[in-house]
Amino acid sequence: MPPITRHLAPMPIFTLIFIFALLATTAIRLWLAQRHLRHILLHRNAVPLDFAQQISLESHRKAADYSSAKTRLDILHILLDVAVLLAFTLGGGIQLLADFWQGPLGAGLWRGVALIVSVLVIASLLELPLGMYRTFVIDARFGFNKMTLGLFLRDLLKQALIGVALGVPMLLGVLWLMGQMGPYWWLYVWLAWIAFNLLILMFYPTVIAPLFNKFTPLEDQALATRIEALLQKCGFKSQGLFVMDGSKRTSQGNAYFSGLGASKRIVFFDTLLSRLNHDEIEAVLAHELGHFKRRHVIKRILSMFALSLAGLWLLGWLMPQSWFYQGLGVSSQSSDTALLLFLLVSPAFIFLLHPLSSLYSRKHEFEADRYAAENASGEHLIHALVKLYNDNAATLTPDPLHSLFYDSHPAAGQRVAHLRSLMTKN
Repeated sequence: MPPITRHLAPMPIFTLIFIFALLATTAIRLWLAQRHLRHILLHRNAVPLDFAQQISLESHRKAADYSSAKTRLDILHILLDVAVLLAFTLGGGIQLLADFWQGPLGAGLWRGVALIVSVLVIASLLELPLGMYRTFVIDARFGFNKMTLGLFLRDLLKQALIGVALGVPMLLGVLWLMGQMGPYWWLYVWLAWIAFNLLILMFYPTVIAPLFNKFTPLEDQALATRIEALLQKCGFKSQGLFVMDGSKRTSQGNAYFSGLGASKRIVFFDTLLSRLNHDEIEAVLAHELGHFKRRHVIKRILSMFALSLAGLWLLGWLMPQSWFYQGLGVSSQSSDTALLLFLLVSPAFIFLLHPLSSLYSRKHEFEADRYAAENASGEHLIHALVKLYNDNAATLTPDPLHSLFYDSHPAAGQRVAHLRSLMTKN
């Protein structure tokens, strides 16, 4: 009797493409993290000359150790992301959940919502320990964390409730449009996505943000008068000047403006106001106003909308392709599984575009710095930045290639050198 032989089915081509893209992306991310760690360690014992007068060696070493600790945690996050993605796709997790929800909910819209939400919840729960470790171990070790466990859990609950209140109706609408609008469903979904994001941008400052932080009007009248003069000079109208109680979560400082139209407001962390003088606060605000005057916010929103349109068009092309599902370990061919798979695996294919996005963002930061130097003081902005780098333990010596991929802001040395060159020209 001839021996019985078993022939394994050949692996689908798209499976091989996905595995290659995921392995390549993961290898690059891990290599960049290791480069960053080595570069920080190499420069740990010497403060860059441009900062030697303002930042002590002890503070520089603290920033190096803090950045190193976060980068080591990022490595664990990368590995966890890969494991979770493989478990959901080639490991059969999505198909298992789709079959589970098929029983009680059938094949309708609610099954799709349940499938997508359950995957997001499971992924979030798996990542939760790393998030808690960063907050309660790393940030606490370096003196930044001010959160209690109760506040951390309340924040999670609020985020979950907001996600349900806003995300579930939007997801239902998207899945309905995907199923009812024919071959051009992606255009209708894109329009709905634009409307949803614009509404969030409009109502975030006045409705969502106050659920997490307390916002009070700026009480320092001398500073408020100075800021109002700057706003008038720059042609910026806002709903008001507010101080946020950022100190209840972190000792790190920041400032920003948010909202669209009449909902625009300027927000200062209370930690920032306690560290900077009026000249420095004015310079920081002038930088933020530079983003407004140079239309960076509008440009970024339009870029996001353009990319989302391209992504939805691509999803529309992929959705009827059986190899897309089979190559990712899913046998249920439906709108919800297509959307979920696309959201999960697309980062592995677009990672090499990160430097373009980071470059675009850094370009905007240089432009905003130029605006601040022209309308306030470049010297005061430098002083403010150095204080913030020092207080926030931001490394002054990031690996250039790591920075090229990830950093939305220029490296400290580049930013200070740029400001000084502007001051020399003026």
